[in-house]
Amino acid sequence: MTGDHSSKQYDADLEGIRSKVLLMGGMVEQQFQEAMLAFSDGNVRLAEKVIADDDHVNALEVELDDACCHLIVRRQPTANDLRTVMATIKIITDLERIGDESSKIARTSMRMTERAGIKAGEHFKMVKDISDRAAAMLRGSLDALARLDQKQALALIADDTAIDIGFRTITRSLATYMMEDPRTISSSVDTMWVAKAIERVGDHAKNIAEFVVYVVGGKDIRHSDFATVDKSAST
Repeated sequence: MTGDHSSKQYDADLEGIRSKVLLMGGMVEQQFQEAMLAFSDGNVRLAEKVIADDDHVNALEVELDDACCHLIVRRQPTANDLRTVMATIKIITDLERIGDESSKIARTSMRMTERAGIKAGEHFKMVKDISDRAAAMLRGSLDALARLDQKQALALIADDTAIDIGFRTITRSLATYMMEDPRTISSSVDTMWVAKAIERVGDHAKNIAEFVVYVVGGKDIRHSDFATVDKSAST
């Protein structure tokens, strides 16, 4: 009876951590969406909310890190359970960093709006495509995590390349604008910072998808090209 009780508590501890990780994922997904809305509309109040919400994300990261460490010490998980806990610690870090990137976007939006009342609408059009792709990647990676869907996770990993290409295209366009009209330098640099933050959100979403593959299949596919990743994870 004692062993059965211990096993049930262990499962409850794991499920509690899993539920809070998904809660944290939902928080940073909303944070990113609101940061992009603040950037597109020049909404200072919404930008301030995004920045304030980052404190809650940071607090949840600390709480979950502590819970994972205590679980390792108390329960001494092995095999797949240990892999799951270690991957969870990494995923928590990626989620927290997505929150940081959203805060950067919000701060940039505020700076552009406060500087001569510049509205970022035109600048938002430039980053909208990679923003939509990054949001879809983040949503998909969290869904793959919730369902432990390795196939979906693998499909998402390939999507990061399109965001990287889009970011490089935006960078070249902004460089051209700045050379042609020096008056656009400040706003162009700010837009470049936003584009870089979006690109990093895509990177972190990709990381989460890779950890899903690690948890489900037991294979670490980080720093691998996609052609070998797909083949390796499916064997």
